[in-house]
Amino acid sequence: MHKFVTYIIQGDSVIIPANLLLLQYTKKIFNKNELITHLSQYLYPIPSREEILGILRTSAGPQDADAIAAALGVKPEEMEGLMRRLNAMERDGQIKPDRHGNYQLAHQTSFIEGRVSGHREGFGFLLPDDGSADVFLPEREMQKVLNGDRVRVRVTGVDRRGRPEGSIVEVVSRANTHVIGRLLNENGAWIVAPEDKRIGQDILLVGSPGKAKTGQVVSVELVDQPSRFSQPTGKVAEVLGDIDDPGMEIEIAVRKYGVPHEFSDAALKQASRLPNEVQESDLVNRVDLRDVPLVTIDGEDARDFDDAVYCEPVKIGRSNGFRLIVAIADVSHYVKPNDALDQDAIERSTSVYFPRRVIPMLPEKLSNGLCSLNPHVDRLTLVCDAIITKKGEIKAYQFYPAVMHSAARLTYTEVAAVLGNTKGPEAAKHAALVPHLSNLYDVFKALLTARQARGAIDFETTETYIVCNAAGKIEKILPRTRNDAHRLIEECMLAANVCAADLLQRHEHPGVYRIHAGPTKEKLTQVRNFLKQAGLHLGGGDEPSASDYAELLPKIKLRPDAVLLQTMLLRSMQQAVYSPDNIGHFGLSYEAYAHFTSPIRRYPDLLTHRAIKAILQGKRYSPKDIDTSILNTMLSPAARKAQAQDKAAGKKKSEGDLAIWEALGIHCSANERRADEASRDVEAWLKCYFIRDKLGEEFTGTISGVASFGIFVQLDQLYIEGLVHVTDLGADYFQYDETRHELRGERTGIRYQLTDRVTVQVSRVDLDARKIDLRLVHEPGIRTQLKNEAKRAEAEHGRQVRAKDMASADVKSAKSARSGKAAKGGKSEKEAKSAKSAKSPAKHASKRIHASKSGAAKSTRSSRAGSARTASKSARKKR
Repeated sequence: MHKFVTYIIQGDSVIIPANLLLLQYTKKIFNKNELITHLSQYLYPIPSREEILGILRTSAGPQDADAIAAALGVKPEEMEGLMRRLNAMERDGQIKPDRHGNYQLAHQTSFIEGRVSGHREGFGFLLPDDGSADVFLPEREMQKVLNGDRVRVRVTGVDRRGRPEGSIVEVVSRANTHVIGRLLNENGAWIVAPEDKRIGQDILLVGSPGKAKTGQVVSVELVDQPSRFSQPTGKVAEVLGDIDDPGMEIEIAVRKYGVPHEFSDAALKQASRLPNEVQESDLVNRVDLRDVPLVTIDGEDARDFDDAVYCEPVKIGRSNGFRLIVAIADVSHYVKPNDALDQDAIERSTSVYFPRRVIPMLPEKLSNGLCSLNPHVDRLTLVCDAIITKKGEIKAYQFYPAVMHSAARLTYTEVAAVLGNTKGPEAAKHAALVPHLSNLYDVFKALLTARQARGAIDFETTETYIVCNAAGKIEKILPRTRNDAHRLIEECMLAANVCAADLLQRHEHPGVYRIHAGPTKEKLTQVRNFLKQAGLHLGGGDEPSASDYAELLPKIKLRPDAVLLQTMLLRSMQQAVYSPDNIGHFGLSYEAYAHFTSPIRRYPDLLTHRAIKAILQGKRYSPKDIDTSILNTMLSPAARKAQAQDKAAGKKKSEGDLAIWEALGIHCSANERRADEASRDVEAWLKCYFIRDKLGEEFTGTISGVASFGIFVQLDQLYIEGLVHVTDLGADYFQYDETRHELRGERTGIRYQLTDRVTVQVSRVDLDARKIDLRLVHEPGIRTQLKNEAKRAEAEHGRQVRAKDMASADVKSAKSARSGKAAKGGKSEKEAKSAKSAKSPAKHASKRIHASKSGAAKSTRSSRAGSARTASKSARKKR
């Protein structure tokens, strides 16, 4: 039943169905008679287009108007409104009548189906399922939907930028049942302003807000979805508190990005029934490794321990080698396919890490207790036992279920101290383990030799971590130092993951590989053009290998522009994803690679464990009875483009068993990106909150991103990033060069390029938008200089001024001065020609941007170039 509201218009009240409230009427006060005249024929609920399409979609054949009215409960006196709706749908190409007046769904080959992606400026895009070009949706179309909705669109033309523009003809499914936002009271009407700026419509509150107060953060359950003539309505479902409450930024982020943060009752009950310790019955058919001094090596703040390692020297024929044991928590022993724990784990797919809080994939009883390889307790594991040569080659391996007893919980800092001085104080604390740690260090060096030999890419990046105070706010941001202990564990995990992938391949068992495609042709062309300007060359032709990239890194390491060159190489690469279609891992230079070592926090690792166990038992594992309708099918832009290319090449979609593996790969990849977005959102909020007290202060920094609308600067020591808008770069015309990642002033020749050094002032902080605006204090000294032509023009102009002031100037000087005034900018004719030549378009594509306040394009972060922070994190993501 439709909700009715009393709408006050100049002192009189009119009862109007909530679904008929026009958006424009919420912004103005209208004359009562004018409003009633306009709405008099619609003072009853009219079925929505979605309801009518639903009837036609589920009916056995065409339906006439009377049949549709009966199915939707439309009264005889309401038929006029229904007929108008049907006529409008016929006009828009959604339905078509036959000669008898029966309606059926229109032929929809011209419609494009996909997902809506909203933009903070009000417009949006359709991301087509088939991977074709995005379709621009103007603001009037976005009034019908919310971000994430699935729709069908008809292309109606092109927008002013030449992009295809469309009109929404049908909403296939709604993505939002709840919206998180701030409760506001505008002229007596209660609304909720969404925290997710991709949702451009406020939610009109139905009824009283209850105990919620103005300005508080609330979760609203949607009662009515938006339509062409009505805004969304909802009721308060949860009051989260004030925006400054400790941890509020995390509560907002998990709801904003749809991160599951509460376990189901069934999962919690199942977890509570599990024992606190390993039972004797669990040890059947397991290898007993409790006498092997396996150790865990993790960060100081780690709470869940997936992996433990041990190494000893062995003989391989006449040569020396190593036996490396990597023991991984046997989560699959406790989490069975399709049980309550498994269903929650599938929904989450990954643990999400925030400052001071983790949202785990599994309940704490498993993630921090029964499955975690805590010190001095028995734990069940699945072991990769490998024989490795002195050159780092994996000679043999085997997998088997085992039970272990961790000898110690070590940190990276402790292990690095032991390896740095085996007779020092840290080594003395762990004297019994020093020989085993030394063996691990030896196998690490062997594996590192093999890594270099196969040409794996190893970028040197700076990662940071946030130190919070007791209130949950930032106290300081510090760089994370990577030492040999980090690299040691990384190489051991890589070796185990490679063995897992090889086992799947050898037995032709399906699974989700961690794949990393090589650079696209467009990215390859861009990076090669950039390297050419720096006197460098990337080999490999149209399909370079990781070794071609690795060969470049030593050449640029000692150059002054090393950071810029490495950043450009990193940005030319794609993001790693999960897929049953193994194409290898480009960055690590592996023919096959799968995630095996973190089943506590990653669902793909749990799937790999189940596949390995099936192989050991001579069986075949295939995920069954999974409701694919609940899986996350959101593809990254690169994945959608690759999908379109596969379709054009005639490549068929996976069928049978592979279809569910492919669906799970897409789901896990999408949820991994979702977790990253939520984490970045929280960090951005905390950084904005932290820097609010530093308004007006000046900092030095590095340009970490360049876009058509300005430059992004990462502040030294703070590791916080802000935007200097193009309007604050000076009164000049700036050309944006996407290939060089620079803005260049046409008149002055000033250039702002990636990794340049600048001094800025914090000018504005927008906590809601997670934006920090900076102002340039003075011109940077690197790559920012006046061109010779501009210098000569200024010098000439100075001479002319002096000549004009001299009463004894001769006629020739006076003529020269007049001719100088006639030239643009006070230049002589010769210099004007020279300057004009300098402004001629370069060979590379560039965009002309006016830096005046009136002509500047709006600053939008969605179109920004990637930041250095993202670049450093993407180095990890490619693993």
